[in-house]
Amino acid sequence: MIENDGWILVRTKGSHKQYKHPDKKGLVTIAGKMSDDIASGTLNSILKQAGLKNE
Repeated sequence: MIENDGWILVRTKGSHKQYKHPDKKGLVTIAGKMSDDIASGTLNSILKQAGLKNE
């Protein structure tokens, strides 16, 4: 989802993946395996960090 917005995977350590956007500030870290379900609160936090959801 965040990759569709232009976020690029820049770092992986264990099950944590960090994404950077060429135009937006900061990094977005996503923990866990891609096959795992993400809790709704965690998903909302990721979307807010990526600027894909309003506060």
